[in-house]
Amino acid sequence: MRHGDKVNNLGRTASHRKALLSNLAIQLITHKRIVTTLAKAKSLRTYVEPLITKAKDNTTHQRRMVFSYLQDKDAVTELFSTVAAKVAGRPGGYTRIIKLGARVGDNAETALIELVDFNEIYGKGKGEAKEAAGKKTRRAGGSRKKAAGETEEVAAEAKEGKAKTNEAKEAKAEEKAK
Repeated sequence: MRHGDKVNNLGRTASHRKALLSNLAIQLITHKRIVTTLAKAKSLRTYVEPLITKAKDNTTHQRRMVFSYLQDKDAVTELFSTVAAKVAGRPGGYTRIIKLGARVGDNAETALIELVDFNEIYGKGKGEAKEAAGKKTRRAGGSRKKAAGETEEVAAEAKEGKAKTNEAKEAKAEEKAK
């Protein structure tokens, strides 16, 4: 019985599974997105997200820990330089899985797994600046203050707009009078 065993074995031995996930993680870090089966993508997410979290803290110890998983110097360098810089303000959830449908040969369900911050279509583009890397909360206190400030700005803009339309009407009335 496999009660409480949440590890997806992917039909492989432990050593084969470790090598598979390591190679998939290297390819994901290098290419920023890969296409694989849905089961492998879900297993890869649980494998690579802790490594990305470790990469946020650029110390020799963390580099060695990540290298023990990946065994690829180029991937570790890429992870700690470009990837860590992009995900610095994100509190987890570094990957996105998009289902693609069934594969033609064996009808396996395929998926695209990508690093969230490297997609220009969904999120912020490369040209836009990131906000400060402060801790974000889901409390409503801050949003109320922002909403109140925005409504005041909108009201001020509306008053300016009315003043401009009134000036335009007066100018038209003066031209007709002439």
